[in-house]
Amino acid sequence: MTDDVTPANDQTATAGAASLSLPDGLTSRPLGPSDVRAVFEVMAAVELADTGKVAIEEADIAADWQRPSFDIAAKTIGVFDGDRMVGYGEHSGGDRSDAAVHPAYRGRGVGTAVARWIQATARAAGVSVVGMPVPAGSPSEALLRALGYHQRWTSWILEVPQGREIASQPLPQGFSLRIAETAADHRAAWEVIEDAFLEWSERPRTPYEDWAAVTMERPGFEPWNLRLAIDPSGAVVGVSLVLLADEVGYVDKLAVRKDVRNQGLARALLVDSFAAARAHGATVCELSTDSRTGALGLYEKVGMEVTSIWFNLAIDL
Repeated sequence: MTDDVTPANDQTATAGAASLSLPDGLTSRPLGPSDVRAVFEVMAAVELADTGKVAIEEADIAADWQRPSFDIAAKTIGVFDGDRMVGYGEHSGGDRSDAAVHPAYRGRGVGTAVARWIQATARAAGVSVVGMPVPAGSPSEALLRALGYHQRWTSWILEVPQGREIASQPLPQGFSLRIAETAADHRAAWEVIEDAFLEWSERPRTPYEDWAAVTMERPGFEPWNLRLAIDPSGAVVGVSLVLLADEVGYVDKLAVRKDVRNQGLARALLVDSFAAARAHGATVCELSTDSRTGALGLYEKVGMEVTSIWFNLAIDL
């Protein structure tokens, strides 16, 4: 989401909870499921321009928008030049948002208008702060900082370079790894992930139905994607969600129950997940972590390298 700080005022379009001041010739409307592809194309163009690679997948957007708690029409806005989408914004829920403006339309006030729409939409929902991730050093970062956003945390994307392996980690006696197979496995995995992430993430507990929508119901999901660590009693105590995009294996979630940490389970799950991704065609394996977790040093220690840095920038409403 990038452009100059002062929006143009030639045309005002109303959608959702707020109005947008847009340059002449551009229009806006709420989005729907049929717009997922267009949103992906805008976001991919921005990522390519700002980071040199495309990490977003169309399935990421489709899965997020199919959460039962998410009202697409009320929480999204698209900006169009004729029939072409050139910008988009969403209040994803709580303090989360996202936005993108096609690089060809930067400098025209679209990003500022979308940012202010997100703020108004979040404010109308009773939210006191709203933020979004942006690549460090990008035009998006510059815009949001100029609009008064402050930095909440730093995120790093790390990879295991092609040809490098993470040393294997023996499991504690009586523990095992396997894929999630049953509805009970899925619910147990959700509980482990939510319990672990809520130790440092200031947000409400994600409803199981929302988690299922972005996990097992995600387009392209296969059973091998959700991997479990099992203790001697048969309880799920660790979880890894590993996704495959072209030749990149990406660990989207990694969590271990608090009382069984420091026994190598996280590393064992990581090695297992990357091996599974490689068995399904991955040549590079990635994950992300942020400054709230304190895990960056752990991943660097096992041989992963930082490939990009992102900031989560937010504004008080």
